Amino acid sequence: MTEARIIELKNIANKIRIGIIDATHAAKCGHPGGSLSIADIMAYVYFEKMNIDPKAPKAKGRDRFVLSKGHTAPALYSTLAHRGFFPVEDLVTLRKIDSYLQGHPDMNKVPGVDMSTGSLGLGISAACGMALAGKIDGKDYRVYTVIGDGESEEGQVWEASMFACHYKLDNLCVILDLNGLQIDGPITEVMNPTPHDKKFEAFGFHVITIDGHDFNAIEAAFAEAESVKGKPTVIIAKTTKGKGVSFMENSVNWHGAAPNDEQHAVAIKELNERFI
Repeated sequence: MTEARIIELKNIANKIRIGIIDATHAAKCGHPGGSLSIADIMAYVYFEKMNIDPKAPKAKGRDRFVLSKGHTAPALYSTLAHRGFFPVEDLVTLRKIDSYLQGHPDMNKVPGVDMSTGSLGLGISAACGMALAGKIDGKDYRVYTVIGDGESEEGQVWEASMFACHYKLDNLCVILDLNGLQIDGPITEVMNPTPHDKKFEAFGFHVITIDGHDFNAIEAAFAEAESVKGKPTVIIAKTTKGKGVSFMENSVNWHGAAPNDEQHAVAIKELNERFI
């Protein structure tokens, strides 16, 4: 990837982060911390990797994306809006009573959403089904799903992992957002799910561990995932919760809290200063 393209993607990720902050501020609720941590991954997947067309969101041959940690819908909505699936201006209607942008993704109302999610563990399970369907139908689309590290404490995640490896779903790429925090505190203190790499490897996954904010590392990981045959891949992306907003970074307090007017102003100022 050229340095110019990396700069473009960094700026796209920054726009996604601004959308997250604007949306949660307007809603006065939501989940900014874990949304901000995946902004770089979302920018790469939607603007560099996936075969998608905003004008044909249900095209049969498209790649699929499932946000298994559905509470971070602000990240998905901001990404879809900036990718052209719906107006960016609609982001500030998040969670409003008459808005199609609900607190969790709804595939029946939001253009570009491939699966309704929210109940943790559901998304990766649905992604496995999509990948198997592609195999059965002889299609060459790929399926990507982002799961949370707190979500990985759910037994359903590991049932899905067993399924993915049993059916040799090499068209499935799981991205684990390893930011280290969940709603009640550090994941290692709430219900320690580590070591993720050893566990996924034991189930039969090809495992790649990266810095989830390094675009060169992100690109190399996704390229490697595409080259793997006979097994699914998990990319363990080490990230910073609240990435890009200084007072939100590595703070569990911003798992499910929205910025007030003053905090919103500070956050937007910081994010504007990040543009290259």
